[in-house]
Amino acid sequence: MPVHNSDVEEIFNEIADLLEIEGANPFRVRAYRNAARTIGSLSRNVRDMVEEDEDLTELPGIGEDLAGKIETIVKTGTVEQLEKLRARTPPGLTKLLDVSGLGPKRVQRLREELGVESMADLERVAKEHKIRELDGFGEKIEQGIIEDIEESKEKEQRTLLMKAEQVAEPLVTYLKASEVAGDVVVAGSYRRRKETVGDLDILVTCADSGPVMERFVGHEEVAEVVSRGETRSTVMLRSGLQVDLRVVPQASYGAAMHYFTGSQAHNIAVRKRGVERGYKINEYGVYRDSEVIAGEEEAEVFRAVDLPWIPPELREDRGEIQAAEAGELPELIGVGDMRGDLHCHTKATDGADSLAAMARAGRERGYDYLAITDHSRRVAMAHGLDEKRLREQLAEIDRLNEELAGITLLKGIEVDILEDGSLDLPDSVLAELDLTVCSVHYRFDLSREKQTERILRAMDNPQFRILGHPTGRLLNEREPFEVDMERLVEAAAERGCVLEVNAQPSRLDLRDVDCQMARERGAKLAISTDAHHAANLDLMRFGVDQARRGWVRPADVINTRDLAGLRQALQRS
Repeated sequence: MPVHNSDVEEIFNEIADLLEIEGANPFRVRAYRNAARTIGSLSRNVRDMVEEDEDLTELPGIGEDLAGKIETIVKTGTVEQLEKLRARTPPGLTKLLDVSGLGPKRVQRLREELGVESMADLERVAKEHKIRELDGFGEKIEQGIIEDIEESKEKEQRTLLMKAEQVAEPLVTYLKASEVAGDVVVAGSYRRRKETVGDLDILVTCADSGPVMERFVGHEEVAEVVSRGETRSTVMLRSGLQVDLRVVPQASYGAAMHYFTGSQAHNIAVRKRGVERGYKINEYGVYRDSEVIAGEEEAEVFRAVDLPWIPPELREDRGEIQAAEAGELPELIGVGDMRGDLHCHTKATDGADSLAAMARAGRERGYDYLAITDHSRRVAMAHGLDEKRLREQLAEIDRLNEELAGITLLKGIEVDILEDGSLDLPDSVLAELDLTVCSVHYRFDLSREKQTERILRAMDNPQFRILGHPTGRLLNEREPFEVDMERLVEAAAERGCVLEVNAQPSRLDLRDVDCQMARERGAKLAISTDAHHAANLDLMRFGVDQARRGWVRPADVINTRDLAGLRQALQRS
């Protein structure tokens, strides 16, 4: 079976989890986690790299041993080390890591002290109030475990957009190879670029559906054929993702694109406008009685109801119909508008590449500038910078900027917002920087009021520039912390602070609705990748997708400006 980047990423993360549960050397654990992050964020498929005999050791954090393991995983789907670790670990133990607040060390203690080896065991000892009796746990953590278990039972399993893309794009290429296939496109929430997708909806135009359906259900990644028909088939892939394929005639392509792209609420609003004009609109076309008056092109559907074409990212029934009718749809930001990245890490902390390598990567992508924002000292696991090491890095950036052509490295830091709202480094050194990315990395459990006040106090510091990943969420892993986003947006607008749209596919933080609120209330935004190695710079497009869903224009984002304009935008009000 073909192996995707996400498969290698999951295997390395599982190895790291199992090693940490066993109490293995932290540096060994970190090597696997870094390798997982490197492979998971590659824009290229690692399977292709192996097949083309490329040197995997050129990837950040990948040595000879890990390169060999990657090749083995690509060829066999697993690796001996993982199988040995699984054999000596109860199968339900790693599932406990999905529970909020439980890392490998706590799972190890629960196993040793309470005999917990499965989710059922965990739920039982939590409800028997045995967890609160352990040092370092307490009643609050115990209650959080109970709540998280209950919530997980109700959660719909959704796939990160980037992981869905790693499946969808090769599948589209595969279907296009059919001699009878015409247009092939993925619609649904995928085309709207939602941060997660529940399933994939693929549309294919052709006159004879038989060969396309045969090719679809015979794909090597299909684990189960749920249904098969002449115009629609549904399969489950081995990744667990459901894919629906619909074949439509070319004359209905635009109508089908519209019907299967928009949210239900958006489609109802458009159909209602059609009824008001005497039309019936469905996936086959726009009808006046039995006459088809539109449907081959998507724009025709909108014109039939007196609207301009609406970008897919906006089709959520959040005011786009009214804006389109009034001629007030925004000119949305695009990847080509980005002039630089304002949140990047190097190997000085938890990144994988040098300052020079990051600079070269930024220049290769046509950027005018790149901000180096390694972690501050509070993030000890990442070997965060203290005042002395930061100043050494600033001197190195000065030296590089004298040598570099075509790009400017900006001096920055990702500085922790401490629990009391102060920043993790003295104002004296922060004042020497071009910018600060100020982030919450711990105490996510504060009340909504306390968390909000914590960040507002940080914003009051004149050295505060950008609020990094503003809600701290990790999609499918960690819920956003409680915070009054409306107050933060208003405070940012008043103080001239900037809100980050973090492009990491597991974050995409700000949420789309918060991007829209920021735009409407005049708060400035920065779209940044939070890159931990050079290849991560390619993740910018996911942040742009998120911003587009929030109605964001180029003028709303400070790093669409040239260097002089950026420096001006970073000035506080």
